[in-house]
Amino acid sequence: MLKDHLAMLAEIGVISDTHGLLRDEAIAALTNVDAIIHAGDIGASEVIARLGDIAPVYAIRGNVDKAAWAKDYPDELVIEIAKRRFRIIHDIKTLDCGVACNGVDVIVCGHSHKPRIDYDNSVLILNPGSAGHRRFRLPVCLAKITIQDDSLTPRIVELI
Repeated sequence: MLKDHLAMLAEIGVISDTHGLLRDEAIAALTNVDAIIHAGDIGASEVIARLGDIAPVYAIRGNVDKAAWAKDYPDELVIEIAKRRFRIIHDIKTLDCGVACNGVDVIVCGHSHKPRIDYDNSVLILNPGSAGHRRFRLPVCLAKITIQDDSLTPRIVELI
């Protein structure tokens, strides 16, 4: 699925590993974004419905999304927003080709619950961490990406 519905200035919300819990802090942090990417382990269909009240949502299924409601979500997705290609995959360890495959600008992943902003050559690798239940001492967070002309500016947003 490939979409290009936004201009060259966009604010993208990136969330993962909600495990059925969509915090009020996450909703507040995502208010006014142009699109939302959910990198799996959604946990309940209501999470996507509530996110959809904020902005268009591009979501994939994670390893815990086994219920009937999750069958229509793909394991992986490639989308285009503001002329940038995003590849969304739950566990980056399952990436079947090199990071630069398919000419993507951004790889969004989840699964580890560990926030990550990294680059492999010019490809941004972004894991927003977990916005759901706290796991160990990891932060509860999500991410945002500002796309403006030729730049991508990612940042982690701690929720609690």
